[in-house]
Amino acid sequence: MARQMIIGMHLGNGYGALPGAWRMPGVDPTSYTSFDAKVRQAQAAERGKLQFLFLPDGPSALSAEIEYEAPGFNLDVMMTLAAVARGTERIGMVATGSTTFNEPFNLARQFKALDIMSHGRAGWNAITSAGDDVAANYGVRIPSSADRYGRAHEVVQIVQALWGSWSKDAWVHDQASGQFAKSAEIAPINLGGKFVASRGPLYIPPSEQGQPVVFHAGGASANALALAGRYASAVIGAAFTIEDARAQRAAFRDAAERAGRDPDEIKFIPGLMTTIAPDKRAALDRRITLTERAFPQRAAYLQQMLGVRIDPARMGEPLSPDQLAAARPSSGDPRSTYALKIAREGWTLRDILAHGVIDYQPVVAGPPVEVADHMQHWFEAEAADGFWVAPDVYRDGLDDFVDGVVPILQQRGLFHLDYAGMTLRDHLGAPAQYGIDPRIMP
Repeated sequence: MARQMIIGMHLGNGYGALPGAWRMPGVDPTSYTSFDAKVRQAQAAERGKLQFLFLPDGPSALSAEIEYEAPGFNLDVMMTLAAVARGTERIGMVATGSTTFNEPFNLARQFKALDIMSHGRAGWNAITSAGDDVAANYGVRIPSSADRYGRAHEVVQIVQALWGSWSKDAWVHDQASGQFAKSAEIAPINLGGKFVASRGPLYIPPSEQGQPVVFHAGGASANALALAGRYASAVIGAAFTIEDARAQRAAFRDAAERAGRDPDEIKFIPGLMTTIAPDKRAALDRRITLTERAFPQRAAYLQQMLGVRIDPARMGEPLSPDQLAAARPSSGDPRSTYALKIAREGWTLRDILAHGVIDYQPVVAGPPVEVADHMQHWFEAEAADGFWVAPDVYRDGLDDFVDGVVPILQQRGLFHLDYAGMTLRDHLGAPAQYGIDPRIMP
């Protein structure tokens, strides 16, 4: 069978990926606290046969923009997915859970319970936390990178051991004989290391996929490569250029191979932000409406990226010929080369920013075919095994992707027509696993 994309959908605060989404006409401004809204959004993604939902999490203090912008995250990722699990049937559900500020027994219990509730559709985005604002909420300081990742390795191993502490045949529930479970096949794990420990066992039997799938979203540092290479079936990536994405994908595949795994077992899934409209002008205007409040700050950063003075009072004008002649892309920011390319096309400063040149994920603003073309180009260049897509506004942007982009990808043979299985492992082509992977040594 020809290689096909894996597509996930970002599911954040109920409004969309851009800060002005909560104010768009037709958007319910109370969606931030509406679990019903999250269920409807998940059902739309499932209608498009997307393989998974991705819920980031960041338990930090309120941002400085709270007076005008909604926080970017769900109220609670596990509560949200519990609601989604009851309102969907096939789509996978991936939630972020920090290994830095959670104990392995709690993580194991919560994600295994979600896996049971969803009939084998749960995934755990196992990450470390690096923000001082997050640490302050727990009354501690951020550990060193070595300690954060040392703890992460121990947490993942203990969580997976706990997931496997009931054997696959331990739960009998035989009413006639009166035997509920085979106690001999439920065992403590008694694992401990420098940072965490657990006696076990967990009291939850296997799900239809055995246990949740491990994801990782942590960049491509040496520590992140080692963690994902050992344990992850998929990487939630961040790459602004196709060259960076191709290099990251190759690095994660190499890391998996060094850990004794088949490199095809790890999928690299970078992000993509979409604004879908009949044409580029309409898409840019929509993005201007959604983000213009931040343009003064973004113009200042664009000035640093291009090395030329920018007057925020002249946002409706393009860069002058003298400015373009003097502009140089910043060597420290891969986005700046794209920003200069857009500037040289003659767009106004407002339009340059609307192209998403300062966003951390690639932005495609235009008709559905342009989104499909971008995805195909990266996929066929082996820069991605799929994408996690962040629509600008969920209310209509999600349907625009499902009804506009997905059919194009299906017609091109790049995306499946229907789910081939019931579990998240089925959707990802991830190998069966129960307990710790025996190939991965502590």
